[in-house]
Amino acid sequence: MIMKNNLSLLALVFCSFLSAQSTWTVDKAHSKIGFEITHLLISTVDGNFDDFDITATAGDTFMDPSFDVSINTASIDTDNERRDGHLKSADFFDVEAHPTMTFKSKSVEKTGDNTFKLTGDLTLHGVTKTVTLDGKVNGVITDQRSQKLKAGLKLSGTLDRTEFGVGEESAAVGNEVDLVINLEMAQQ
Repeated sequence: MIMKNNLSLLALVFCSFLSAQSTWTVDKAHSKIGFEITHLLISTVDGNFDDFDITATAGDTFMDPSFDVSINTASIDTDNERRDGHLKSADFFDVEAHPTMTFKSKSVEKTGDNTFKLTGDLTLHGVTKTVTLDGKVNGVITDQRSQKLKAGLKLSGTLDRTEFGVGEESAAVGNEVDLVINLEMAQQ
């Protein structure tokens, strides 16, 4: 009898956890997938990707997110058409052969009241590697118009572009790419 009650309690807790998770989608008008890289070892060039799709599964506090991200590599924008054309070429992203990059999270570790480490598989230029990003939930509110929850968060991290086969070693372009991703997610 005690074992049956414990199993029932465990099932109730598990079902409560599952029901607390919901789907969230990105609000593209208030989100940006940005990056920075050094040029000639003396300056920083920044850019972003304009076309992306992000869904997440998370609870109401967004401290336990699981992400599924798809980015159109041809949407790279560094405010310089000539540079963007070169980045889209086979020298770097090779957007014809590799039109998308993806990120699928595998785990999340809470590191503070509103911070976490997000680990997942990034596929870029046909190469998949595990990366870890630092996450911070800026806040969760109820949107007055939709009456649904919205979460604001920032993800950041660094990766080595050459590990993904994006460009070659060069004094003109740094290897380390700093990612700065600001997201507004809407609960569905």
